[in-house]
Amino acid sequence: MSNEIRVLFVCMGNICRSPTAQGVFEALVEREGLSDAVVIDSAGTHAFHVGEPPDERAREAASRRGVDLSRQRARRVAAEDFGAWDYILAMDEDNLALLHGQCPAEHRETVRLFLEFAPHTGEREVPDPYYGGATGFERVLDLVESASEGLIADIRRRLG
Repeated sequence: MSNEIRVLFVCMGNICRSPTAQGVFEALVEREGLSDAVVIDSAGTHAFHVGEPPDERAREAASRRGVDLSRQRARRVAAEDFGAWDYILAMDEDNLALLHGQCPAEHRETVRLFLEFAPHTGEREVPDPYYGGATGFERVLDLVESASEGLIADIRRRLG
């Protein structure tokens, strides 16, 4: 195995939570000087928004924290993703179950909940802010930032 670590963030439509996680984690990886060692992407379990940019509210909330989501476009999880990523991180239990239903047994250990990396939050799921107000997008950012710190620590251990 190479020293490259591959991380895929997954939510339902790939326009709110997973692109936010991708953007926040990309910024953290860059700050930590690990851009050459970590590949990051996001996807959705459903094809509702394929080809679309992240939700405007997600882009605005991320931008206020210095994170640019504008280059991202939604895509759906594909069968080949399961063998291609070291971490496939679902935002919630429903999407985790969908991923487990598609994932070949030999890659099942790569599929986890993202908030496993932020046990101190007391949360298991990143809530879907799509039908709520602006505070939901801020809450997503708070949780994603916490889990990203835990994930970067886990990746540092893996890279040695």
